[in-house]
Amino acid sequence: MQRARCYLLGESAVVLELEPPITLVSQRRIWGLAERLMHHEDVREVIPGMNNLTVLLTNPQQLALDAIERLQSWWEDSDAITPEPRAVSIPVIYGGEDGPDLSLVAEFAGMTPSDVVACHAGSAYDVYFIGFQPGFPYLGGLPERLSVPRRGEPRLKVPAGSVGIGGRQTGIYPLASPGGWQIIGRTPLKLFNPDASRPTLLLPGDSVRFVPQKEGIC
Repeated sequence: MQRARCYLLGESAVVLELEPPITLVSQRRIWGLAERLMHHEDVREVIPGMNNLTVLLTNPQQLALDAIERLQSWWEDSDAITPEPRAVSIPVIYGGEDGPDLSLVAEFAGMTPSDVVACHAGSAYDVYFIGFQPGFPYLGGLPERLSVPRRGEPRLKVPAGSVGIGGRQTGIYPLASPGGWQIIGRTPLKLFNPDASRPTLLLPGDSVRFVPQKEGIC
């Protein structure tokens, strides 16, 4: 079993953090543990992350220290869950104003911009978790050759729909915000709609493919 450590986060939360590597098998166990704890009387909120889980306690003054040991035990007894997979296609305009860092990523990877697009769009990605912004998907499955460091200086404003790469992950900004990922394209799809019955386009466990559009590099 992948080793885990548990520790307090501030005065009201406890964190379970797994040792690398990040795998879909472990992530499915995190989803399973989150589902199990979601309705526990001692738990106010459960926040699954990538290779970690944060648990907010209902009564931290009485539960905090005990929760470390209990969370470790819950993890060891946890079962994986595999959500019903949904295949979601994301149209993307690569390069140009929509993907201002595409050439830089290509240079870093020793590829042409067209090769980067083909490589990025040629893989299937799994949604590991939603975070940072409402509806922001952290996607696992990025080819190792496209792993590039984040920008040395984050942009003050990244447009909504921007598709970025940060280290070994790729993701999509649902809302305009500051951001440090390398931006290679943009999708016209809306990833977050607070008025919809299901506000986020993507959910953990979804399978995502990017589809290059003729308006950009493809």
